Amino acid sequence: MAPPPPPGGWELKYADKTAVDGWEELRQQVPNALFKAWEVLSTRPTDPENRERQHPLRGELGTRLVNGGTFEQWQYEITGGGRIWYCPDPDKRVVWLTRAGTGHPRSTQ
Repeated sequence: MAPPPPPGGWELKYADKTAVDGWEELRQQVPNALFKAWEVLSTRPTDPENRERQHPLRGELGTRLVNGGTFEQWQYEITGGGRIWYCPDPDKRVVWLTRAGTGHPRSTQ
């Protein structure tokens, strides 16, 4: 389970079980990097300090249907190969985690 948001922050929620499992994998393997990712995603999910590590996905991966809404999908590079994909819902201040894992997603290669 992702920690609760900081005051005024964004709540992180899982889009599906795959995202839950991937978050747990990251928690076990790279806990410090995951905490940093949580800080970024829960405070500024669409305002990256480093556009190389955090940016919107493009093409068919650029949007995703989550919880009845279509949202822009972003990527956060947590490690050299690890990625977190997420969809910010600005109306609800929720970040939907759509993918998390230590391996580089094949669909972006």
